[in-house]
Amino acid sequence: MPLTLAKQGENCRVIKVTADEKTKRHLENLGIMQGTVIVPLTAAEGSVIIKVKDGRVALNAALAGKILVV
Repeated sequence: MPLTLAKQGENCRVIKVTADEKTKRHLENLGIMQGTVIVPLTAAEGSVIIKVKDGRVALNAALAGKILVV
């Protein structure tokens, strides 16, 4: 399911990122890649704030929809 539909506060594992290569590299630099465990903290109008390792990252709705989690 896309990250925008994930339940807040529950651990999710990234299974695939369906973005272009430049965006994938940027997300990898932020620690978001296949196999990473992330936690959606808040969501508003499709935008999501997630916890990745020890930091927090805000993603807009378009980008969050390209991150598939389980």
